[in-house]
Amino acid sequence: MARQLRAEQTRATILTAAADLFDRHGYESTSLSEIVKHARITKGALYFHFAAKQDLAQAIMEIQSGTSRRLAAELDDRGYSSLESLMRLTFGFARVSAESPVLRAGLRLATAGVTVRPPLRHPFAEWRDLTSSRLRGAVEEHDVHSDTDVDSAAHTLVCSLVGTGVVSRALDPVARRPRRTAELWQVLIRGMVPVTRRARYLGLAARLEQETAAA
Repeated sequence: MARQLRAEQTRATILTAAADLFDRHGYESTSLSEIVKHARITKGALYFHFAAKQDLAQAIMEIQSGTSRRLAAELDDRGYSSLESLMRLTFGFARVSAESPVLRAGLRLATAGVTVRPPLRHPFAEWRDLTSSRLRGAVEEHDVHSDTDVDSAAHTLVCSLVGTGVVSRALDPVARRPRRTAELWQVLIRGMVPVTRRARYLGLAARLEQETAAA
């Protein structure tokens, strides 16, 4: 049992070190030797857990996928409207990305064109599906215009969120991501939400920004 625990701790240490380097320097610019040095382990320990750098990237994106699905499932159990659930999901992503280099690295890997091996789905496809299902619910609940092309809107929203993350990484401190997410929602709400419901969701965006920043 103690040996298994040490192995799990070593694996987590390797993933955290790799994620930190991937996030700061990119996948292609990070070598296995640098990961070994940053994790303060031996090469043998690295190769015991991961045969190649691609395996590290895959493991990081698996963690990212699991986190996305967990956040979505938790929100589904709380009885929020579909649009509020979607908004809370995006702010949840902003929060966990600020807290975890593994999840920040997952975004950078996804935008770098790193191959995602089945059965894992590409994170952008997964996020688009999560967004589409909630937007469809929001249309049915009259929180989003009835003539909205849901698939197109979901694609645009995911592109906007990913783009916001990429630009923020270059220009902003990590702690500013909740603010950037709120700014994005202020634009989206004015375009998608009927006037009679707009104030509710603009207010929600402001509250979620404050809650996420304080978390």
